[in-house]
Amino acid sequence: MVKPEVYLAGVSEDDCVKDLQEKIVRLFDAADIAQCIDKNDLVAVKIHFGEKGNEGHIDAGLARTVSDRVKALEAKPFFTDTNTLYSGQRSNTYDHLMLAARHGFSLENLGVPVIIADGLKGRNQVDVKIEGGKHFDVVRIAGDFMVADAMLVLTHVTGHVAAGYAGAIKNVGMGCAARAGKLAQHSDILPEVLEEKCTGCGTCAKWCPAHAIVVKDEKAHIDHSLCIGCGECLAVCPAGAIKHTWGNRSAMLNERIAEHAWGAIKDKMDKCAYLNFVIDFTAECDCMGKKQDPILPDIGILASRDIVALEHATIDIINERSGRDIFHELTPHLDYMSQLIHAQSLGLGVLDYDLVTL
Repeated sequence: MVKPEVYLAGVSEDDCVKDLQEKIVRLFDAADIAQCIDKNDLVAVKIHFGEKGNEGHIDAGLARTVSDRVKALEAKPFFTDTNTLYSGQRSNTYDHLMLAARHGFSLENLGVPVIIADGLKGRNQVDVKIEGGKHFDVVRIAGDFMVADAMLVLTHVTGHVAAGYAGAIKNVGMGCAARAGKLAQHSDILPEVLEEKCTGCGTCAKWCPAHAIVVKDEKAHIDHSLCIGCGECLAVCPAGAIKHTWGNRSAMLNERIAEHAWGAIKDKMDKCAYLNFVIDFTAECDCMGKKQDPILPDIGILASRDIVALEHATIDIINERSGRDIFHELTPHLDYMSQLIHAQSLGLGVLDYDLVTL
C-alpha cells in the first residue's frame, strides 16, 4: 500500500505575510488539492474564526489565499464554522458573524461569503448514519457541511484542555457537529470543583451555558443534573479550581470526536483536503477568549488529502522539534492519540505517511 503524502512548508521568523501566502499556494499545488474541486462546486472552507480576545487564530489574509485559489478553479468557496455550546461571542449566528468580521472574515475582506453552517441557533442539522462506531450509530452534523460539494479544512494546531491535541480531526469532528452533536460528544464528562482552590470569583458561572453553576458561601457549586459537560468552566477558571475526573473518559471523548468527523466527511472523502498551521502554537485552543503566548517557535504549514496521516505527521514534527511529547507534558492525564487511532479504524485515513518537505 502506498503511504499518503504529507507536505510541509517550513516557516521562519523572517517570513512576511506574502511569503506565507506563497507557501500556501505551493502546498495547494503539491498536495494536488485542485483534484478535490470541480467547476461550480460549492466549497466549504472550514476554519475557526477565533473567540473574542483570541489572537492566535489563522489570519484572514492567509485564509483568503486558499479561497482565491478555489475561485481560480471556477468553484464557489465560502468560509464556515458552527456555533458553540458555551456562552460567548460564537453561540449564535448573529454574534458569530459580527465577531468573524472583526477578525477579518467578511465578504468585503475575503471576496467570498461567510456562512454559519448550523443555522441561527445551531438547529440546522442532518442525522448521519455511520458504521464502525464504538459510541454512535448516528451523528448529528451541521446541515450546510452535508450539502457542500467539497471541503477544505484550515486548522490552527494547538493543545487542548479536554482532548489533549486540537488539529484537523477535532476541527471537523467538533467543528462540523451541530449543537446536538456537540452535546453528544461531551455527555458523561462532568467537572468537579476543588474547593481549596476556588476563590468564588464567579467566572465559571458567568460562562456556563447550562446555568449549572452557582456561587454559594464563596465557592462554586456545579449541579450535575444540569451540566452538559462542555468543559467551558474548566477552560475559563482563573484559579485552576475545576477539574475533570477523566478515568477512561479522555479516550471516549476523542473517539466521539473521530466518529463525528467520520460522519462529516465519509460521503466525500475524495472531495476533502486539509492544511494544518503550526504557527503561534499555544497550550490551549482558539476558543479561549484571551491572548495566549506561543510555547514553541513556528514550525510551518502542512497539507494532505489524508486527514489521519496529516495529524500524525503534525504531532510527530511538533514533538520532534520540541524534543519531547509536548502534548503529554501539557495534559498528562489525556490520551490524545486515541483520536487518531480510532479515526484510522473508522476509515478516515491511515497513520502511516511519507513526509515531503518543500
